[in-house]
Amino acid sequence: MSEFEGKYRARYGEANMDVGASQNAIIEQLLTHKSVRAYTDTPVTDAQLDAMIAAAQSAASSSNLQAWSVVAVRDQATRDALAECAGGQAHVRKAPLQLVWLADLARLESLAKQLDRPHEALNYTEMFLVGVIDAALAAQNAVVAAESLGLSTVYIGGMRNKPEAVAELLGLPPKVVAVFGMCVGVEDASKPASVKPRPPQAVVLHKERYDLDGQATAIERYNAAMARFYTAQQMDVKGTWAVHSSKRIAGPETLSGRDRLVEALRNRGFGLK
Repeated sequence: MSEFEGKYRARYGEANMDVGASQNAIIEQLLTHKSVRAYTDTPVTDAQLDAMIAAAQSAASSSNLQAWSVVAVRDQATRDALAECAGGQAHVRKAPLQLVWLADLARLESLAKQLDRPHEALNYTEMFLVGVIDAALAAQNAVVAAESLGLSTVYIGGMRNKPEAVAELLGLPPKVVAVFGMCVGVEDASKPASVKPRPPQAVVLHKERYDLDGQATAIERYNAAMARFYTAQQMDVKGTWAVHSSKRIAGPETLSGRDRLVEALRNRGFGLK
């Protein structure tokens, strides 16, 4: 088995699958992505951060509006406070750099006001989505850049648990909100993370028309792959991936405070018409 085949099969958690994918160094790097939650104290340098942001700014942006920003946080006290906002996640405290990615409509509003031009469209949900999508595209480019530099990352959706508190900590103006955080640092080799399997392509790839019923067999394969992963990682997960996922969507109580996200966004100045 070639190194590429090993990485491809690890990504899908299936030892005997056919590997017919095109191959190059970028794809190989992407296949090895993993979420890392244990970091050394080694700092992320300014040069590394600059390279990550250059990669982020190279992502697509809707109509070139650049409706995103990011706050780089190294201060320990601020990281401690952000960790509490995110549900007490220890890796937010430990990672030497926390990047908080923002949907940012304040800059566009400011520009329109300076030009004495109307900006009513900023109050519509479409513009909020533009900011969120721009931030996500930029952040994923930054992750790829970080991993190419030997750094590791994990996204922190918990920044949406308490949007107002995060905004106060970071001095965010109205019409700016944290979409997610991102731990960045050098992985602690004594606590290595593993590549988590993804569903077979038949679950997510639809050709010509969407087919929900046709995913059933592939989802069963994924349930089996994740069961093997849980066992190998000694994770005490009850039930299949499907059961685990269903528990996460059971009701507002499973959303870690994000059930009030619309209220929080309106408090942050987003009209969401």
